[in-house]
Amino acid sequence: MIRAMSAQIRLVEITDANRDAVVAVRVHPAQERFVASVEKSFADARENPDARPWFRAVYDGDVPVGFVMLSWDTVPGPGLLGPYFLWRLLVGAGHQGRGYGTAVLNEVVALLRPAGATELLTSCVPGEGSPQPFYLRFGFVPTGEVDEDGEIILRLDLGSRP
Repeated sequence: MIRAMSAQIRLVEITDANRDAVVAVRVHPAQERFVASVEKSFADARENPDARPWFRAVYDGDVPVGFVMLSWDTVPGPGLLGPYFLWRLLVGAGHQGRGYGTAVLNEVVALLRPAGATELLTSCVPGEGSPQPFYLRFGFVPTGEVDEDGEIILRLDLGSRP
């Protein structure tokens, strides 16, 4: 359990009981070109089992406010970055600006360290409305690489986080 502002945040397994509520979580329309939907994330996870997708809903109390998906301890290869890759992070439009994104990343870091991870990779499309400034503020740094989709690859040294 972690705090975002004064809210309790939980990472919750997605089940038949909460799936529809989690799928309904959407970013601002202007952000849709930067962050795929929860539904698209489920499809990506099904289509890429070698990525070893791990995903959770982000809850504040009983309300789903976001979604996170990682490649968990995968073998890097063509089209696969890792071993730990932040594949998706989204916070619903009505819940942004309250510290949820940072809280989720802090929780992810806390889960990755005991798993033996030393770094977390992610990627993003640059441009107005991109999550890149958020990732940079959190401590990710550009690797100098760009993926096949033109996304900038970012790296977080897990030892750099408290």
